[in-house]
Amino acid sequence: MTTPPVRSNPLRDPRDRRLPRIAGPSGMVLFGVTGDLSRKKIMPAIYDLANRGLLPPGFSLTGFARRDWADQDFAQIVHDSVKAHARTEFREEVWRQLAEGFRFVPGDFDDDQAFERLRRTIEELDEVRGTGGNHAFYLAIPPGFFADVVGQLQEHGLTEGRGDSWRRVVVEKPFGHDLASAQRLNAVLAEVFPSGSIFRIDHYLGKETVQNILALRFANAMFEPIWNSNYVDHVQITMAEDIGIGGRAGYYDGIGAARDVIQNHLLQLLALVAMEEPTSFDAASLRIEKQKVLASVVLPRRLDLTTARGQYAAGWAGGEEVIGFLEEEGIKRTSTTETYAAVRLDVDTRRWAGVPFYLRTGKRLGRRVTEVAVVFKRAPHLPFAASSTEELTQNALVIRVQPDEGVTMRFGSKVPGTQMEIRDVNMDFVYGGAFTESSPEAYERLILDVLLGDPPLFPRHEEVELSWRILDPILDHWARQDEQRKGKPEQYPSGGWGPESADAMLARDGRVWRRP
Repeated sequence: MTTPPVRSNPLRDPRDRRLPRIAGPSGMVLFGVTGDLSRKKIMPAIYDLANRGLLPPGFSLTGFARRDWADQDFAQIVHDSVKAHARTEFREEVWRQLAEGFRFVPGDFDDDQAFERLRRTIEELDEVRGTGGNHAFYLAIPPGFFADVVGQLQEHGLTEGRGDSWRRVVVEKPFGHDLASAQRLNAVLAEVFPSGSIFRIDHYLGKETVQNILALRFANAMFEPIWNSNYVDHVQITMAEDIGIGGRAGYYDGIGAARDVIQNHLLQLLALVAMEEPTSFDAASLRIEKQKVLASVVLPRRLDLTTARGQYAAGWAGGEEVIGFLEEEGIKRTSTTETYAAVRLDVDTRRWAGVPFYLRTGKRLGRRVTEVAVVFKRAPHLPFAASSTEELTQNALVIRVQPDEGVTMRFGSKVPGTQMEIRDVNMDFVYGGAFTESSPEAYERLILDVLLGDPPLFPRHEEVELSWRILDPILDHWARQDEQRKGKPEQYPSGGWGPESADAMLARDGRVWRRP
């Protein structure tokens, strides 16, 4: 029996933000269904979307992998993933409806017969599930296989929709290994899919607190007038993890912290913090302003003094004794892959001239936290005795991306008593305390945006290539140090806050890192 098409409500005003955006008839083909990303993020997010009523009744999910599974085997994999990792409660009636649209196609990426089976499966779903020829191909696989899969999709007529239907491709980071490889990857995708049909997932851009940077800046008159070099001393952007590499040695060794985090997550955060006000919040306007920022980033001339890298050594994390990076299974004892990276960048615009942006990321640090700290200059004149302000530091606005999502303002206040003593105090906004609805996971927002064809939160190839232009000279500098044996990643104890060279980098500028 054919599912009737879903008709739009002619009375619905698309500008009415009270109404949720619901995807139209569509399906998704997931390559890499056996990986952690699929099991822990993508599959649970699809269920959560269905549970919130944001997927069409006939939505389909087709898995593709080198496994001898039937449809029901794949359904069990999804079921187990949802039970273990879904954000919303498990509801049997939602699960039954969603599971009716599950299909599985076994095969390798070079298997012509498998892709022919995939084509027939999609045609069958269009007939029995009413997906309308609208399908997104999610490549949750290493970038080295992108060309093979995209080529097969094109060869078997799967990349072009008929009539008003659409076909889209979703790719995960890393978007290349350097600028040259990113350009090759972009060329492979652009040869088959138009630019508006290519969605590059940076899950940090799907987080509510990252999007709140734009709301905080442009919806409030109190912040934007001081968001410039007249008042801001510097900006610190931190992504710290308390875990090690776990079982990811095969992926991580040779990639490192800078490629894994700075090139995408942290440079995107920098762009959102430093961008000018867009003419609107559509994808094109946001993209223009972010690209302007990334094109304006300049590196200091002395990279040996303005970058730092390290590897975690043995120590204590979470109350447990842990081994160092070079002792991890699968890591060579001579590895120079960094697990900590810190860089100073400058944005060469009128707004930010003279304001350094310090970016850092690392594994096995003191705690798991991602934050943006805008640190303001000291008041030009303090009419107090020096002893009254001994415990007063610089004002700061801290945007907490994860965990404990929210915003903290740090400012000086008088201590109760007869003396004029001024000390730092914090004013907190916490998402969980201000809103009754919990924030959706980033993948929920991003997958829904793919199905809706809404691209504001997805970096385009221009942003990717500009980010590599910033990072490549730093990576080349480190590689030359390794070749000439003039430097290597500095060891830092697990559970601490990184190598001493990172502290020295800020100390040269008369500043210190925040301790979240």
